[in-house]
This record gives sequence, C-alpha cells and structure tokens, in this order.
Amino acid sequence: MTLYLHDTLAREKRAFTPAEPARITLYVCGPTVYNRAHIGNARPAVVFDVLARLLGHLYPDHRLDYARNITDVDDKINAAAVAEGVDISVITRRFEDFYLADMGALGVSQPAIAPRATDHIGQMVAMIERLIAAGHAYAAEGHVLFHVPSDPGYGALSRRTREAMQAGARVEVAPYKQDPADFVLWKPSTPDLPGWESPWGRGRPGWHIECSAMIAAHLGQTIDIHGGGLDLIFPHHENEIAQSRCAHGGAPLARFWLHNGFLSMDREKMSKSLGNVVTVADLLDQDHRGETLRLALLSAHYRQPLDWSDALMTQSKARLDRWYRALGRLEAQGVDAVATPDAAVVAALGDDLNTPDAMAVIGRLLDAAFVEGGDPGAAIAGVAAARLMGFLTGSADEWFGAGSDDDDAAAIGALAAARTEARKRKDFAESDRIRDQLAAQGIVLEDGPAGARRPPGWKAGLRASRAA
Repeated sequence: MTLYLHDTLAREKRAFTPAEPARITLYVCGPTVYNRAHIGNARPAVVFDVLARLLGHLYPDHRLDYARNITDVDDKINAAAVAEGVDISVITRRFEDFYLADMGALGVSQPAIAPRATDHIGQMVAMIERLIAAGHAYAAEGHVLFHVPSDPGYGALSRRTREAMQAGARVEVAPYKQDPADFVLWKPSTPDLPGWESPWGRGRPGWHIECSAMIAAHLGQTIDIHGGGLDLIFPHHENEIAQSRCAHGGAPLARFWLHNGFLSMDREKMSKSLGNVVTVADLLDQDHRGETLRLALLSAHYRQPLDWSDALMTQSKARLDRWYRALGRLEAQGVDAVATPDAAVVAALGDDLNTPDAMAVIGRLLDAAFVEGGDPGAAIAGVAAARLMGFLTGSADEWFGAGSDDDDAAAIGALAAARTEARKRKDFAESDRIRDQLAAQGIVLEDGPAGARRPPGWKAGLRASRAA
C-alpha cells in the first residue's frame, strides 16, 4: 500500500517512500517545559504518534528513528525559575515529567529519541560557526544573527512576502541587525541568566538553532518527515530550513513537512496567553479516560481546525462505549482480538492520516459484526485497527469499571453474574428480582448473546441513586 502525506512545502499530497532502504527518520517539535500541557499541546503528540504507529505497520523491516525534542532553555523557563528561586533544571525536569505522564495517559508512546536542548549546546555552537564561515551569519554586540538575504530560498515554506515575514516574526529591529528580518542564533546572557561559554561570549542559543542542531546530531542532515503545529511554519520551521540548508551545503532539511491544525475553544485558538486553556491533567482529574481524549483529538482530520467542547468529549465517549461493547463480546466468546488491522482502516490512514474515515470504518465493522449472521472476523479486524490507532488500550471490563470502587464493582458484578445464571436455568422470577434490585441503584443491565454487562455510566447511576 502506498502512503500519501500532505507536504506543506509542496502544497500537495505526495507518495511517501523512505529515503533509506532500512530506516525512516521522523522529527517532531516537542514541548517547552515550563507549565502543564493544555489539550491543544497534546494534538501534535497524538497525531504524530498515530503516524509513527502507521509507519511501523507499513514498514516492519525499517527501523523508525523518531525524535521529539525537549526545549529546556527559554525565557519563560528562566522567569519561572527566578520566581521560585531555583535552577532552570528544577523547572524543566518537573514539567518534562508532567508532560510525559500526561501524554502517556493519552496513549502516546515515548519516542526513542528525546533530546534536550541543553545537552546539545556544543553542536549548536559548531553549527553557528559553520554559518558564519559560509557568510550566512554574523556576530554583533554579543549576538550572532542569521542573515536572511544570504539565503535566496528563504520563505518557500510559508510563502510570505518580506513585509509579512517581518510582521509575523514580531522581531525587534535592533541597531546591530544588518537586515530587519535577520534572526538570532546566539544571544548574550547577563549574570543572573543561564549561559554557556562560546566564541562570542557567555550566552545561550536562540530557539530556532536548537532543532537544527539536534536533528543533525541524531537523525542526519536530511530527514524523511518533519512535523509540528501549524503555528510553527513561520518563523520557526522557516528558520530551521534556512540555517540547516546553509550549514549543510544546500542539503534540504526534510523531504516532507507535516503540520496539524489549531485546536480552539469557542472557535478561538487555545492559548496560554489568552487564558482559554484546559490542561490534560484537568481533564483526567475530571474522570475522562485517556482513550476518550485521544479519540476526540483525532475526530477531525489533523490538518483541519478542531473546536474542543464538552459535547465533543461526550460523543467520543459514546463511540468508545460502542467499541468496548464489541470488544467485550469478543472477550466473552473467548476470541483473541489480536489480528491484522482491517485493510480499509489502514487505507484510510494511508490517505494522509484520515482518522475520521478510519474511525467510521471501524464503527461500521463493529456494528455489522454482531447482527444476525454477522462476521466476528470483521470485529476482530476492527478491534485490531482501533488498537493500532492507540484507542482500545485496556479490556472492556477495565473500561466499564473505570473509576469505580472495587467493592462496588465486585458486588454489582456478582449480582450481574447471579442474574445471568438465573436466566440460564429459566428462573425468571429471580432474574427479574435482581434486575429490579440493580435498577433501584440506578443500574440497568444490557442483555446480549454473551450475557448481561454493566453499561457505560453505571457508576454515575449508582452515585445518583445514593444521592437521592
């Protein structure tokens, strides 16, 4: 099967083939670790996790070198460290751990390569020196700047005019700049700020040079796929392309550029600066399962905007309930649901990660598999496809029992089992008595071919009945 990906640079979908015979390289811009991740920050992590899973499925004989960096030197990190009176490493390690825990709850696998910027200062300094030697950068008043007019290809990714680029970059037109669009590769640090020794004095790197140096160090000069959010196209990715290309004799930084769309609340871009954010931790604390949040993030095509709302989470939970019911039926029948994912689902994902179409196919497979005369094999392939996408991470029992007290789960499970046995021996009076006993507690059992199961939301019903 051919994988097609929409390349931002080419402005079209292109057939993807790895550049190397046994290796695929993927780099995604990771978090700046100074605060808890909001749900919008989670979208690229989830999207590119799906891509990594798909690449592993389509190219089992290739090694996937997937890198997602950690930006652990930044002015916001510096401000947080000053506010607490601690070293920046205290702030960055704390929020890196939070980030990994939050993404892990969403089923995001930790990439094997997770470089930190502060571990690559030497590589950044060396790259800057090459840019100066090649006439693409210059030192001025303790700063080193990339000279944008020295790169004729600058602007190809964002396709902005010079005026728009300068406005979009929101750069300070400092007197030491040779051109207003020139951007910082290195900047001086005062004694109260983190800094490293360099040929230009004690200082710290600019944001853009970090990714270029880490990509070269871990993946090579030209990688297969570079990903990130739509907001990174300019100036970050534009600047990455320029400095990497000029440092490496014109070699392109990436063969494919992928960008996910914005996530919004009430149709306004989610942003810490605007204050309209909800963190992943907040949502998990509200008893939303990670699978629900993951499915909600993938419910729209990754390149399209997504408006986050309670209704979206409710719809995603309802969809997963149906899928877990199907999984439960397979488990009750003793069927092993580990199999090859359905080809139609894989084909949808292969069409530029069309997750909405993939989920629609999964739903149709599971709905049709259990009608009279249905094919359980279709359900197995559907469940396998859902697991490939990272949705069904547990068992059906784990899902339906999510957040319940152990005693409640055991007691209600015992009553449900007793009712099933009563129905088997045709003791309908006892069956009805148990049904009414559970109904009085706000729990309505669902009868199916494999017996009675607790429905999704049974715990809420139990709590509501107790409150009454």
